[in-house]
Amino acid sequence: MNAPKFRVYADTSVFGGVFDEGFDLASRTFFQQVKDGRFQLVISATVQREISAAPTPVQIFFEDVAKFAEFIVSDEEALQLRQAYLDAGIVTAKSATDALHVALATVAKCRLIISWNFKHIVHFQKIPLYRAINLINGYEEINIYSPPQVLNYEEGQNF
Repeated sequence: MNAPKFRVYADTSVFGGVFDEGFDLASRTFFQQVKDGRFQLVISATVQREISAAPTPVQIFFEDVAKFAEFIVSDEEALQLRQAYLDAGIVTAKSATDALHVALATVAKCRLIISWNFKHIVHFQKIPLYRAINLINGYEEINIYSPPQVLNYEEGQNF
């Protein structure tokens, strides 16, 4: 019996990372593992909107990968959870979209969210706060990682 796939929300930074030196190998490997069936990729209308302002190669790559993804939209539940993060001071209103990514992943029952955003999402002080607000509001804890932390490594492969 096959183990269930990890439901993984990838924020916009992971798509852009495919074209950024230093982030490209891990980002490409993650998306290849999505195509290979290791992860169930979850993407949102928020990611799609941010990608629409990205360079053309990022947009083309997103469209290709989106074929393998579950698409979710923002709803009142996710917006309320985002507001709870803002009210708790995890991030400021200026970074509300980053909080929305975490809320969307949580509400969609993703097992984890991956991001290259080390300032507002993948940050050792913010992760426990996101988790605490989730628990206070009746949600599961969300696991937050950068792409290299979730990859299935082959012998000799380093990032």
